[in-house]
Amino acid sequence: MDYEVIILGSGPAGLTAALYTGRAALSTLVIQGLMAGGQLTTTTLVENYPGFPEGIQGPELVVCMHKQAENYGAQFVQEDATSIDLSTRPFSVSVGKKTYRAEALIISTGASPRLLGLESEEKLMGHGVSTCATCDGFFFRDKEITMVGGGDSAMEESFFLSRLVSQVYIVHRRDQLRASKIMQERAFKNEKIQFIWNTVVRDIRDPEAGEVTGVLLENLKEDKLWEKSCDGLFIAIGHIPNTQLFEGLLEMDENGYIITHNGTQTNIPGVFAAGDVQDHAYRQAVTATGSGCMAALDAQRFLEFEKAR
Repeated sequence: MDYEVIILGSGPAGLTAALYTGRAALSTLVIQGLMAGGQLTTTTLVENYPGFPEGIQGPELVVCMHKQAENYGAQFVQEDATSIDLSTRPFSVSVGKKTYRAEALIISTGASPRLLGLESEEKLMGHGVSTCATCDGFFFRDKEITMVGGGDSAMEESFFLSRLVSQVYIVHRRDQLRASKIMQERAFKNEKIQFIWNTVVRDIRDPEAGEVTGVLLENLKEDKLWEKSCDGLFIAIGHIPNTQLFEGLLEMDENGYIITHNGTQTNIPGVFAAGDVQDHAYRQAVTATGSGCMAALDAQRFLEFEKAR
């Protein structure tokens, strides 16, 4: 099936791009991926997105963006792309046994949570270990939780959990947080949140029991191991860009983020990147929507130029 634009990813960048290409009367297909909506679907109250004085729930914001793009003609496929051919135009994107083609491609596949890399973490994922407080917080009502991280994401996850659990212990490898000042102030004032500084998680107990019963911690300053009991472990230590599909095809930095120039253009003419897949600095919903708009306008101008040749 042929389209003028294919968009990979359905977070705020992809949905904004779809809105703009749809309004430009460009036939548009959005390959959403199995995790449709991106990280906004795992966020609770979004207070820093313009236009919502009282804030808006992340999943609700995604639904509104999706409907708006759909209203302007964008079509959606809720599956993951399995392979891609950028060697010739039209570009080809395979989704299982189906192949879709387009003259322009916008990549907005976002990023995935970074994990600790422990064997016990893998075994207990979904059995007391989680990367999504919104998804799993309900199951830890009135229990003690350990949170790993020191940025805004860790603070936001901890705020949400503090409404449900009895106590949140934030483990951070440094003695200062990376979170924004306002998030730090809120965390320090929250009676249900305590901090364990200069410490990392070395293991998670107890895979044999099939549930989290505690964590093995190491104080990096004192070079001391000690165990702390808890009922669950939440991890918020950053993200990895979802660019595996494009390795060897597109230019990336040392961390796997797609490199763009002259706006959102990649090293292949007609292929554009927007949102967290190319943004390792800001990673905000509003910056993702902004770059999604840029990518759509860049794609529109590219197609207009090609037609005029």
